[in-house]
Amino acid sequence: MAVFVEVVRQGSFTRAAQVLGCSTSSVSRSVTRLENALGTALLQRTTRKLRLSHGGEDVFSRCEQMLEASGLVLEVSESLKQEIEGDISLCVPKAVGSTLIHPLIPEFLQSYPKVNIHMTLDDRPLDLIDNQLDLAIRITDQPPPGLMGRELFQLDHLLCASPDYLTCHGTPEHPSELSEHSCIYLGNNPLDARWRLRNNKELVTVNLKGRYAANHTRVRLDAVKKGIGIGTLPFFTAQPDLEAGNIVQVFPDWEFITNYQGAVWILHLATRHLPQRHRVFMKYLAENLKGIAERNTMSEDSWMPEGYDL
Repeated sequence: MAVFVEVVRQGSFTRAAQVLGCSTSSVSRSVTRLENALGTALLQRTTRKLRLSHGGEDVFSRCEQMLEASGLVLEVSESLKQEIEGDISLCVPKAVGSTLIHPLIPEFLQSYPKVNIHMTLDDRPLDLIDNQLDLAIRITDQPPPGLMGRELFQLDHLLCASPDYLTCHGTPEHPSELSEHSCIYLGNNPLDARWRLRNNKELVTVNLKGRYAANHTRVRLDAVKKGIGIGTLPFFTAQPDLEAGNIVQVFPDWEFITNYQGAVWILHLATRHLPQRHRVFMKYLAENLKGIAERNTMSEDSWMPEGYDL
């Protein structure tokens, strides 16, 4: 019903799909299922626009009333519940999910014993409706059409190397010297082999002489720790080994500009009636990821092994 109502409001399957955050084919299938269930055509489709059929006008009016009523019932029901319960299904990028989200799940489940979590690790932006997902964590500049949510933290990338690598090959003093080093990069497209760094005075672009490309942050981290070269890593992946002194940040006074700018957001379909369990889970993640969001308060000394000076 909700999909049908949105199609009528938007006057287009395509615009409704954008608002709902799903594919046009998914919207079309939903409307067709409703028409089949009612045994009547609800929309008159032409090449230029959609119009409600005679029966569709009555169905649309009743659907709007039912959706409004169901929303009010949900609000009352959620407010009366003393316990948070139900299922939460979400999709998370692999590195973010394994490194940050998964370690937080056990405590949440212990705090809310009647909540079940189904987490899918996938780097693709899965369609929430087609994949029956409640929430999605994505790396983006802003929520795409049809989705809303909250920013968890800004995604910063660092250049890192092992102390042994820098001892053997020297520490570059300027980003232009990276072309003479073995570099470990993402490798999803040719632009990944071109690094850009900037400070207050200049912007430097370097074409890499990379010996190893890997599209998983954990693999690149392991390669950096084993001294293969200087690698690019998300801060949240590098932080534990930076603090332990296993790796060192290279060019801490420069900003590394990635080809995949954005922040980590937790998103849901644009709706006024978000279940209480979803709101609680989103708040829990935001509170527990504050340390990542506030990482700039870290002392640079904590990124260096004791006695090591860049």
